[in-house]
Amino acid sequence: ADLFEGIVMAEQRFHGEGYQEGYAEGSQAGLAEGRRLGALHGARIGSEIGCYLGFALTWHCLLQKCTDEKNSKKIRALDILIGMIQKFPYEDPTYDKLQEDLDKIRGKFKQVCSMLNIQSDFKMGTERSSLTF
Repeated sequence: ADLFEGIVMAEQRFHGEGYQEGYAEGSQAGLAEGRRLGALHGARIGSEIGCYLGFALTWHCLLQKCTDEKNSKKIRALDILIGMIQKFPYEDPTYDKLQEDLDKIRGKFKQVCSMLNIQSDFKMGTERSSLTF
């Protein structure tokens, strides 16, 4: 009876072993793919934020020479944008409001561009990011 039981139960045993091996292999492949996609997405966000910061710092320097009321409002808006970017949690991928803060930075950037009468169009290309005017 034991001899036949091994033969009859072989299909179920092989199915279970195959499932376990497939699950382990899929988990490893999923982790590697997740890391790759996370690094790619993080690099895109970093490039976008870096572009905003460079833009804001450049305009801040350009507008400091003029001290009229219009430019002081623009400088205050640039200061707020720079502050938002500097407080952005780059090192914490588990930050639960990361997307919300990124959207706020994007909104402030658009507001600053509007104040400066600049059309902004941040594009992520395959080669590099660009800001067109």
